[in-house]
Amino acid sequence: MSVSQRLGELGIDLPAVVPPVAAYVPAKAHGDLVFTAGQLPMVSGALPASGKVGDGPGLIPPADAYAYARQCALNAVAAAAAAVGGVDRLAGVVKVVGFVASVPDFTGQPGVINGASEVLGEIFGDAGRHARSAVGVPVLPLDSPVEVEVVFSFA
Repeated sequence: MSVSQRLGELGIDLPAVVPPVAAYVPAKAHGDLVFTAGQLPMVSGALPASGKVGDGPGLIPPADAYAYARQCALNAVAAAAAAVGGVDRLAGVVKVVGFVASVPDFTGQPGVINGASEVLGEIFGDAGRHARSAVGVPVLPLDSPVEVEVVFSFA
């Protein structure tokens, strides 16, 4: 099954490629790999939330951050597909790096970044299995709660 067929089966419409907020491109192909820039959870040109992830008043709940990581991954798929001439050229996922803007006592970054990893697995099946890092940071661009970059293989 092609990637576009799988997306249709899952009921996922890829978003438009998020324009860069600084001096970079959304994705760049090199050899048989395509590297995405860090993708924020932009929806229709805006962040759905800003701030730090953690448990407590005024913080972004981990379940919401999980959903934002999922959106980051979908934005990465869109950027990579645009860089290589279409989603069906993407063959699989090699590496995911996820950043979670979190309070110092929050240690659930891996669970948050599962939002990205799991949707990539749904889309690519076994070819979506990847190496990964999930890192807590004090702040991200635009005060985003999460940022994800992905390395894809393509044919």
